[in-house]
Amino acid sequence: MFTLLKSLRSRHVYLSEPASLVAALLVAEVFYKFHSFLLETAAFLATWWVIGAIAHRLAVWAVPGLSQGETADRRGS
Repeated sequence: MFTLLKSLRSRHVYLSEPASLVAALLVAEVFYKFHSFLLETAAFLATWWVIGAIAHRLAVWAVPGLSQGETADRRGS
């Protein structure tokens, strides 16, 4: 996990992931009552992934130079 987090260097990641983390925590706290730590953790991680994907899509739509391919092209030039 440490290596994964160290490899994320995009400013977009640092700004969007904490917001999606908090949103997923709120959803999990309010709605997920499975009485099983494993099920609630899996549901929380899935929720975080979905909210993060939605936030990323919205950010790419709102700021057109944020997509992965265009960022890589700029670094190579």
